[in-house]
Amino acid sequence: MPTDPRIVFMGTPEFAVASLDAIVAAGYNVVGVLTAPDKPAGRGMQLSASAVKKYALDKGLPLLQPDRLKNPGFLEELRGLKADLQIVVAFRMLPEVVWSMPPMGTVNLHGSLLPQYRGAAPINWAVINGEAVTGVTTFRLQHAIDTGNILLRESFPIGEDETAGEVHDRMKVIGANLLVRTIEGLVAGTLVGRPQEDVADLKHAPKIVTETCRIDWNRPAREVHNLIRGLSPFPTAFTTLDDRLLKIYRSEKEMRTPPPSMAPGAYDTDGRTYLRWATPDGYIRVTDLQLEGKKRMGTADFLRGYKSA
Repeated sequence: MPTDPRIVFMGTPEFAVASLDAIVAAGYNVVGVLTAPDKPAGRGMQLSASAVKKYALDKGLPLLQPDRLKNPGFLEELRGLKADLQIVVAFRMLPEVVWSMPPMGTVNLHGSLLPQYRGAAPINWAVINGEAVTGVTTFRLQHAIDTGNILLRESFPIGEDETAGEVHDRMKVIGANLLVRTIEGLVAGTLVGRPQEDVADLKHAPKIVTETCRIDWNRPAREVHNLIRGLSPFPTAFTTLDDRLLKIYRSEKEMRTPPPSMAPGAYDTDGRTYLRWATPDGYIRVTDLQLEGKKRMGTADFLRGYKSA
């Protein structure tokens, strides 16, 4: 086992930058970085680099941006890096020819306590489902997605009103530290992977789609509140206000016994300080929102300029 392994890092969004930075800060030999090709973004559709690319360029790390991971030219270039170990954080699905390449294997950092919340959106779904605890897992890649042998796990609590964005920002730091500990254990030969346990109540984390984000006011207030915070700040839960699309970033739940006399989905406001929607067992008071065609703002600021249809 090499004491100074040659590492290739694979990642794209800002979440992955924390892990790459922790690996670099720990003094490991990062011989290459893989990230997504630049994509058009913004009103002018100018090509935009990923967060990982920007970091790699700033640190002078060798960079690869393959369009196709099975392209023979790319595979030859990847082999040329002679990696002992590959690290994957928030990247795309790898073909076996890539993940099986290095002698120490390929390690993935996943934003849940595997085997729970396998899939593309583990942070969002943990918050949407009202979990009180989540965590991060490092594991070895194998054929089926998010099913490889577990190396290390670390759990941490989710606040009752915490958003997915806030969990994300804490998780990226916790995950980065766990990843460095994982590499240390692999280099020392003290870390052995163990198969993921069988869980009767297995929860999944599929990709978030538009319909996931549409608020159903017939659901209990707690579920609606969890949906709002689980989709904040992106892609954001939404409803309509006087036939216009309204994104909701933050809310407070008001439980009522007896339940509101208003039908679920009806809203009321004093025109100055509050805007709330009825659910079967209470209200959702909206505190941070964005009406179609307007900027994001707090409810009081919004109401000062809003005239109901």
